[in-house]
Amino acid sequence: MDAKADPTNPILLETIELLEEQEAPIWNEVAENLGKVNRTRPEVNISDIERIAEEGETVVVPGKVLGSGRLSKEVEVAAFKASSSAKQHINENGDFKFIQDLVEENPEGSEVRIVK
Repeated sequence: MDAKADPTNPILLETIELLEEQEAPIWNEVAENLGKVNRTRPEVNISDIERIAEEGETVVVPGKVLGSGRLSKEVEVAAFKASSSAKQHINENGDFKFIQDLVEENPEGSEVRIVK
């Protein structure tokens, strides 16, 4: 965790702790990004996911998903936060879930890609 970052959000702390307990390197990288100062955590627009993700892929955003753009692919997106419009766009074709839920379903982090 960043020395300057001192998160007080109990859900954020719980998520970071869960990620750090996992053996898969991908979850350690996600925990590292979530442990950054809030303003330096990734914010990804739907349009970025549309451009980067492949059909049927699972991506994780170690920060917040914003609703700008359209998602025409069936993509599973996990993030710590998402705007309501982002969740709506994602759920029209794919599936939105929180990072903790994805880790519980896929502790090995297999076939998951980080988008930041």
